Amino acid sequence: MPNNIKQQIQADLQQAKETGQLRTDRIREIVKSAVSQVASEFKQGSGELRSLVRDAVSAVIENFQEKGGELKDEVTASIEGALEGINSQRHENIAKTQTDIKRLQAQLDGEEEQLQQEVDVILAEIEETGKEKSATTKTAIDSAVNAIKDSEEVGLLKKRYAQLQAQLAIVRANLAARYGGRTMEVQDYLDEAKHWYDKARPQAEAVALQVGEKRSQLEDQLGEAGTSLARKERQIKQTLRQLLLTAADLFKDKEPADKERETIHK
Repeated sequence: MPNNIKQQIQADLQQAKETGQLRTDRIREIVKSAVSQVASEFKQGSGELRSLVRDAVSAVIENFQEKGGELKDEVTASIEGALEGINSQRHENIAKTQTDIKRLQAQLDGEEEQLQQEVDVILAEIEETGKEKSATTKTAIDSAVNAIKDSEEVGLLKKRYAQLQAQLAIVRANLAARYGGRTMEVQDYLDEAKHWYDKARPQAEAVALQVGEKRSQLEDQLGEAGTSLARKERQIKQTLRQLLLTAADLFKDKEPADKERETIHK
């Protein structure tokens, strides 16, 4: 491990102090830059990386030790910067994997849509043959076809799947922001969350009114998260955390609960 990382960080901190730029975000960037320069030389999860993080954080603590017990913000910034530095390569791999996942998801959506279209054609043909039958038989065929078309179980499964995907995207945005993800990575997760959230919107007007206030709050927080991210504010982490809590609370709605239980047990 390079012996001069502590000296490098302390020198950069001193320079920032002399120019009046020694804020917590600058501390984070100094530590991140120093750590990332040498982190690529070590294997992920190795003892050398852990020692590198300890040295980086120690350099900041020594530089601000005169503050005594009021070091929380500086130590937090140094830890965040060190984690971002050692995880930079890993986040590149995550971003690539996420791109592959999106491509596969689009392919899956297309195949599901094609399958649904084929089913619709088959059901339409069955309905057409029913026209040649007796009134009683035609009624039975129409009833059966409509029951399949309007399956509440299928609609419920699709809604819950979309809700889970929306929450998962928000969780990923939180993790990326907290552990050094790039701005575009976090924004991609927010966009993905909005995509699945839109799919999970209730179609029934009564249900839409029932949870309208919570959904409006979620929409506002999605927009606020994107705005905070664009300004590169540290507040993004708190905003994303609140967004996650709002989404978790919102998706507890049962549309209503009795109806879902009734649907599932039919």
